[in-house]
Order: sequence, then C-alpha cells, then structure tokens
Amino acid sequence: MPQLLAGRRALLAAPLLAPFASARAQNAEWPTRSITIVEGYPPGGVTDTSSRLVAERMTRELGQTVLVENRPGAATSVATTSVVRSRPDGYTLGMGTTTLAINPSFQPTLTPREPQRELVPVGMVFRTPFILHVHPSVPATNLAEFIAYAKSKPGEITWASSGTGAVNHLAIELFKRQAGIEVLHVPYRGGVPGALDLAAGRCQAMFSAVLEAVPHLSTGATRGIAVTLGQRLPNFPNLPPISDTLPGFEVTFWQGLFAPAGTPEPVLAKAGRALGVATSDPDLRSRLSEQGVELITGDANALRTMLASETQRWGDVIRAGNIRPE
Repeated sequence: MPQLLAGRRALLAAPLLAPFASARAQNAEWPTRSITIVEGYPPGGVTDTSSRLVAERMTRELGQTVLVENRPGAATSVATTSVVRSRPDGYTLGMGTTTLAINPSFQPTLTPREPQRELVPVGMVFRTPFILHVHPSVPATNLAEFIAYAKSKPGEITWASSGTGAVNHLAIELFKRQAGIEVLHVPYRGGVPGALDLAAGRCQAMFSAVLEAVPHLSTGATRGIAVTLGQRLPNFPNLPPISDTLPGFEVTFWQGLFAPAGTPEPVLAKAGRALGVATSDPDLRSRLSEQGVELITGDANALRTMLASETQRWGDVIRAGNIRPE
C-alpha cells in the first residue's frame, strides 16, 4: 500500500515538475538562437563601435549570432526600458552606461526608475576617460596654473559640456567643488559641437572624450592639461592625471552588459563567461585602446558594485548642485 501511494504521488507530481525540468534543460542549452543586445546610442560612436566588436567576439564564443540593435533616445531610457520589459530568457540583453547611474537623480521620471532592481548585471565592458583641454588663449600649461587662473576670474571661464546632466558636465561640478573654483557651464548638444567651439575660441575649457579631443589637440587648436583617469594614458604620456593635484578625482564613461531581472542564473553565468572572453581578447583590447577605450574584464559583481557606487556619487553631485534638466 505505501508503495502504491508513493507511485500515485509521483504520477500526480510529474505534470507539475515537467515545466521546471523543461526550463532547466532550456537554460542549459542556451543559446539556441540569435541574441540581441540593445544599445542606447546611435550608430558610429564609441559605444556603438565597442558594442559591435564585443558582440562579434561573443558570437564566436557562444556559437550563435549576437546582434546589436540601436535604440537611442531619452538619455538611453528608450533602450534600457525595452530591455527591462523583454522576456528574461537571455535573448535580449542591454548595454547600460553611466546614464543608468545618473538618470535616477537627474531625471527620476524616466524609466527604468530603479535600474539596480529592474536589471541584473552580466559584466563590465569598457571605460573611457576624458581629457581636460583648453583654448590656447588660456594662459595655463598645467592643472595648477589652470586652477589658479580660474580662481583669478571667478565665474568667467566658459566651460563646455556635451549637455546638462552628461557625465562631462557632472565632472565639471565635481572639479569645481574639489578645486574651489567657479566657472560658467555652457551645455552643447553633444561632445563634437562643444569641442569645435572650444577649438574656435567660443569657449575656454572642456572635458572631452579622447576621440573627440584628438583632432584638436593634434593641430594645436586646443591644449591638453590633464586626464580624468587615475593614471596616464598610453597615447598621451605627457598629460598627468587630475588626481595628482586633486586626490581622488577620477571620472570615466563606462559601459556594462545587463539583462532583465529574473533572467536565470545559468544563462547569466554563460553570458558572463562569453563576455569575459571578449573583453580579454588581446586583439580587441589593442584595437579599442587606440580609440581611448579600455576594455574591462569585470564580472557581474564588479558591475553591480560600479552601478551602486556611481549612482550614489552622481546623485550626491546632482543634489548638491541642484542640477535639473533644461
């Protein structure tokens, strides 16, 4: 009789357990079809180029095509929201950037409102620093001279950014606070037009991405002062880190790969391993290094920590400066 009851229980439980067994099998087999990585920037920029190179290397590792889909708009909110709302099965992933850490404080109405809860990290992808460069009319050849010059003209130096709330704008706010200076922030619609106006002398200083600064530095239209990374850049060994003068100052634009919350752990682990292979590929690292991009082989925990610390940091800067969208 006990054996008969046990057999009946097993028969009754079988239909209930079947979906779980099927799900486990699917997770183990993932991926069985192409994967889409949603990118929040238009084609052709550093983030897009890096995403496509990494996706290409992940394709070779996973044995399935990894596509990149561009969905720019609303400070990358269009892209990340589409990832949050997708099925958590590993076939839709998203490239999240520093904007995920900025938006909750700067534009709290944008979705996802809680990136740390609505997205799960897969791993780090890259970081790229900024170069502080000035128009040659600014009588400063190093950071100490630049700070002294700014202090002698409080509120008069015009400092460009790629837009209010952009990383290089918040870097200005952080720099002002640490250096004890006041400057006039001039937001542009992107880094390229700001750098062009800097070269033309219509503004005096700017934190520019390496690729955007190089054309002007190479012609002498602007003068490099320092870099926002905590170390010198291989292609710019004469530019010291700002942290040499202002301890602890380090600002980068970073990118990481995320999945919708609820994505199975085996899928996240497999995607993370493929990403790690891609970001540690010597050829890929060399190609992107020429563009001022440093691939980072960081796992899900590293990305989780980065997002949490950056959200706190930029939230403090935004609140302290009462920065609001224009």
